[in-house]
Amino acid sequence: MRKPRITDWLFLALALVIGAAAVLVALRPTPGSAHSAHQQPVVTADLMPAAHSDGLSEAESGYRFERVTTPAVRGPEVPVAFRILGPDGRPVTRFLDNQTKQLHFFAVRDDMNVFQHVHPVLDGDVWRTSLALTDGGAYRMFAEFVPLDTKDPKHPVVLGVPFTVPGDTSFVPVPAPAGGTVTSTGYRVERAEGTSRIPVMRAQVLRFALRGPDGAPITAVDPHLGANGHMTGFHTMLLSATHLHPVQPVGAALVDGELTFHSLFSERGEYRLFLEFSHGGRVHTAAVTVAVD
Repeated sequence: MRKPRITDWLFLALALVIGAAAVLVALRPTPGSAHSAHQQPVVTADLMPAAHSDGLSEAESGYRFERVTTPAVRGPEVPVAFRILGPDGRPVTRFLDNQTKQLHFFAVRDDMNVFQHVHPVLDGDVWRTSLALTDGGAYRMFAEFVPLDTKDPKHPVVLGVPFTVPGDTSFVPVPAPAGGTVTSTGYRVERAEGTSRIPVMRAQVLRFALRGPDGAPITAVDPHLGANGHMTGFHTMLLSATHLHPVQPVGAALVDGELTFHSLFSERGEYRLFLEFSHGGRVHTAAVTVAVD
């Protein structure tokens, strides 16, 4: 038998060190709840909120807004026509239903004093509708849809395109954040949280109490677009769009007249929220400004 060399002793020492370390790791106690309470949660990319500024571009997620007829005059029924081109460059004529509609179309003026929400109809491969634009100014129009192959059906694709209506403009400053407003039909809408600021990039539930022209709480609303209500927010500076999803199932009774919506705002600043609900045989629209930071 040969005598052990120096290298043999070195390998033996290394093996003993590794073995001792393994024993220490195996014997280390597992942290209990007292330890876990001080640990920071691991946030991975798939756990981050799927929020971003929508409608800032005419192209998103491979889809593109192609102008056919752009509003350029005033009038109660100004025609609008466009195509939605898919990732392959061809017109797309079918989307998933989103609150009973394949495509929602909005137009807002940069002072948020003009708001339109309509639903274009398909004519061949062209989507057509009209807007009530009785005053001049700088506007932005939005096409909102959910692609058939989407992996996130709750987050529509929103394409935004600017346009200008020439002529004098009756500019109206954006109202400051407020706890409530009155619709043109006399309904009072109060935000339950008052004027409290909303955290950016954090899921929140916004609560709005509805009161009729007589001041009494609304106990139930009629279905509107397959839900108890519809709400879209627009950043007052960026003119980006944010879709808010109703919490209560359609037809559910309103506790103390409250409608609630899931929200997730991706940018700091002020948003103008447009709440649409149906009651008494007609649709009412309430506009409220909120601050996000």
